[in-house]
Amino acid sequence: MIAFLRQHLHRGFTGKYLVVLLLLLAADSIHAQVPDHNQPFSPDSIKIRNRRVMTPQKRFGRSMIELGLSESLVWGYDRYLKKADWAYINFQTMASHLSPKSWEWDNDPFPTNQIGHPFHGSIFYNSFRSNGYNFWQSMPAAFAGSYLWETFSETQPPAPNDFINTSFGGIILGEVTHRLAEKIHNSRRRGFAKKAGEVFATLINPMDGLNRVLDGKWGSSPTAEQKQELPPLTMAMELGLRKFNVNDNKILEKGKFGVFGRLTLNYGSPGVDYKTPFSNFSIVTEFGQDDSSLLNVVSVQASVTGWKLNMLNNAHFAMVTANYDYIRNEAFFYSAEAVKMNLLTEYNLGRRKKLNTYFGLGPILLSAIPNPHKDYYGRNYDYGTGLAFHVGGILNFNNRFYYNLRYRGGWSYTINGGRSDYYLSAFTNELGWQFGKYWGISAESGFFKLRGFYTDHGDMIRSYPYLRLTLKCTAPI
Repeated sequence: MIAFLRQHLHRGFTGKYLVVLLLLLAADSIHAQVPDHNQPFSPDSIKIRNRRVMTPQKRFGRSMIELGLSESLVWGYDRYLKKADWAYINFQTMASHLSPKSWEWDNDPFPTNQIGHPFHGSIFYNSFRSNGYNFWQSMPAAFAGSYLWETFSETQPPAPNDFINTSFGGIILGEVTHRLAEKIHNSRRRGFAKKAGEVFATLINPMDGLNRVLDGKWGSSPTAEQKQELPPLTMAMELGLRKFNVNDNKILEKGKFGVFGRLTLNYGSPGVDYKTPFSNFSIVTEFGQDDSSLLNVVSVQASVTGWKLNMLNNAHFAMVTANYDYIRNEAFFYSAEAVKMNLLTEYNLGRRKKLNTYFGLGPILLSAIPNPHKDYYGRNYDYGTGLAFHVGGILNFNNRFYYNLRYRGGWSYTINGGRSDYYLSAFTNELGWQFGKYWGISAESGFFKLRGFYTDHGDMIRSYPYLRLTLKCTAPI
């Protein structure tokens, strides 16, 4: 799986393989082109519940062997089957990479660096996570695996962007896939459904599948004593039409029509077990007819820790989150990894009216932004760092009608590439109606805008306004 992704990403990935994987992710297991990760929570739910959790056995030796295999098997495929130029390493290249001065920013394609490397990092992370180690204990494996790959597995100089994407992105993706696989294994399903779940869990978390085979658990269901009380998992599927335009706000007079889809997985609740990393996370994927890519958005927000705040007799909740965003549309592409401090509130307004508000602010560890003026190191995008923020609210009427207003922004300055400051703005304005237990419809308008202010070139402004009408199905998994 890793070698397959790396092969196609190096060839110039278009998004179709990721769509297949993400469709599988949603099939087994809620709103906006600017993804809405903020789930309403109940004041009574803001407490730590005692769940029956099995204490796994830690296997350090097997973890180290699997970490080594995740390096050597991928390199062996690249070197002897794919015969990639950069895989022809020798002792001279490895020795030269040990010097801190050898590190350089690389020029791999945008999807390779921003998606392929995080997936490989998740394998490093899960070599320990699936062998009994907790979140914090497994984190060093992602950093160690990334460093070893950059230093000893490529003739290219070690790249700081690869190290960040593989380690930080790998930790986020690794813990998410670990928990989703755990949820699948905890099911009491039998027969074909159980086998299909095992196959899917192995696709998203190969290390977990390998260890279940080694332990003789693959395909088996937990007993009543073994079954754990895991957080709930909810899936939302949306399908509809959208009209969008590129660099022109006259969307009613101009623009293109196309089919639009969105898949959202919500795991856990913001107010439950908030001290446990990744006890609550959401994954949003969007895709549709677009000249740039079939896959338009991948966004992950996961809680790291949180605090309950008692103020004004209403529910307030602070939460630190790890964030990953990937955006690709006809106007521009963008990717960023960030850590945010979030404030979530819930106000009961009476007569079955409820208002949820949210605000988040934090540093962008690494962002990738297109540069239309010049290729740096053969790359058509710059790397930057900066600040990310979002603010918004959802007004709910009788759990039937809702109005969602959200703004997200980001500022990045270039650390590798053309000297520039970049500003990302994204706005969504959505009105929805829930009918029946699982179904709903929504109408939505919004825009993406990316502005670049260059020292040595003219400024850049790219915009992507849109209108959408979608049918939505939401159900617990």
